[in-house]
Amino acid sequence: MGDSTPKLTAEERAKSETAVAENLADVLAKIAAMAPNDRELAQGLHELIARVTPELAAKTWYGMQAYFLGDQVVCFFQDAGKFKTRYCTLGFQQAAALDDGDMWPTSYALLELTPSVAAQVEALLLRAVGR
Repeated sequence: MGDSTPKLTAEERAKSETAVAENLADVLAKIAAMAPNDRELAQGLHELIARVTPELAAKTWYGMQAYFLGDQVVCFFQDAGKFKTRYCTLGFQQAAALDDGDMWPTSYALLELTPSVAAQVEALLLRAVGR
């Protein structure tokens, strides 16, 4: 059987690639504007997400870095400086497949991206995208 996925024209592909590049540039600009500690955590998280779940597209969402599957937010990062809190937050939205009974966490406080924390985030990301 043939592939039923619609084929994009060269122009549609170029527009799509431009949008991806612009969205990524927006996210990287948001990261660059953060306070040093938040920026280090945000950049490390961005790199981890790109490596572990490359199917997620980086975009800004309510002024924060976020990662989408199609048009749905899977996860996002809130820097402490923006919200004047003592910790950064990694949050997950409905599109993340993290359901676990009648109650489960949807956000996590982050102080540092240690190897142990990175491993926990990686496991959450893989679950979030159904792998």
